[in-house]
Amino acid sequence: MTTKYLALCATLALGAGAGCGKKDDQKQNAAPPPTPVSVVTAHVADAVYYDQYPATAVALKSVELRPQVSGYITALNFQEGDLVPAGKVLYEIDKRQYEAAYQQALANLRSAQASAQNAQVNKGRYQRLLEEDAVARQLAENAVTTASTAGSQVAAAQAALNIAKTNLSFATIRAPFAGRIGISQVRLGQPVSAGSTLLNTISTETPIGVDFAVNQQDIVRFEKLQNQGRRATADSTIRFIMPGGQPYNQPGSIAVIGRGVDPQTGTITVRAEFANPQRRLKDGLSGVVKVLNTQSGNRLVIPNKAIIEQMGENFVYVARGDSAQQQKVQLGPRLRDDIVILSGLKDGEKVIIDGVQKLRDGAKIQVSAPGTMPAAAPTAGGAGK
Repeated sequence: MTTKYLALCATLALGAGAGCGKKDDQKQNAAPPPTPVSVVTAHVADAVYYDQYPATAVALKSVELRPQVSGYITALNFQEGDLVPAGKVLYEIDKRQYEAAYQQALANLRSAQASAQNAQVNKGRYQRLLEEDAVARQLAENAVTTASTAGSQVAAAQAALNIAKTNLSFATIRAPFAGRIGISQVRLGQPVSAGSTLLNTISTETPIGVDFAVNQQDIVRFEKLQNQGRRATADSTIRFIMPGGQPYNQPGSIAVIGRGVDPQTGTITVRAEFANPQRRLKDGLSGVVKVLNTQSGNRLVIPNKAIIEQMGENFVYVARGDSAQQQKVQLGPRLRDDIVILSGLKDGEKVIIDGVQKLRDGAKIQVSAPGTMPAAAPTAGGAGK
């Protein structure tokens, strides 16, 4: 009896286990529910975007003022930071020794001129006496030599006078061109040395240049912009962004393209020119030059959050019926929350923007309107955070 009872229990247990196994297999073979997603339509829009280059503002004219004679500073005839006209007297160096040297050189010239005049008179007299055979030929020839020497002494005295006059003029330092003068590096009464002491710097401010480096492959593009000249400013082709991120309110134009390409970097320096009526751009100021991209225009755009990057390549999911299809795309520049698609999508295709993290190629989807997707359930261990 006991044996029959045990056999019956074993049979019932095997039947129950088989029934549970079938239920588990059914659960495993059941298709997962569709992933809720939201989509937008890829569309063509007016996409205006710029290439950006680090840049530095440079004065088109700038010069360091250094004395050409030595001495003590006796006058500063300007206000630091002022705009000064061309030719304005800026510094004066003690002139007394240079005035004395000039007067001495002038006296030496007059003495040499008197001697030369007397030598010419004697030369003429001896020439007449020689014609009358009333004087030895040697005396006449000596008179010619003396007159020639006296003429050379006049020339030497004239040169010395010119040097003294130049040195005297160097004691007065003037603005070589109209521009803004900086902070003086010397003060009244300070000694300065010829050619070495830096007095100040003066530079022009408007127009002002902005230098930046471009890839050698873009040389032809910037040559075309240079040939357009000021016409390129009408459509805001070239803009400058200030250090704080504010756009400068004047358009620019390409003024100069560098002489050669840097073999180390493969770049060439380009100089844009900007009007600077309010003197906002300062020599040495750092910023960014924005140059209108040649591909700007009507371009296909989608939201940036639709992009998935995998191993250096970019993809999007496109809704095809009730499934998601992964497509490789080539990206253009970002436009705030959108991005330009250069290839891989067509106008009008439905691009998935929400729920892309849960998708795989060919996955079933349930399309909802953007912003109406249900919130994700909290994960275990995250509910208490």
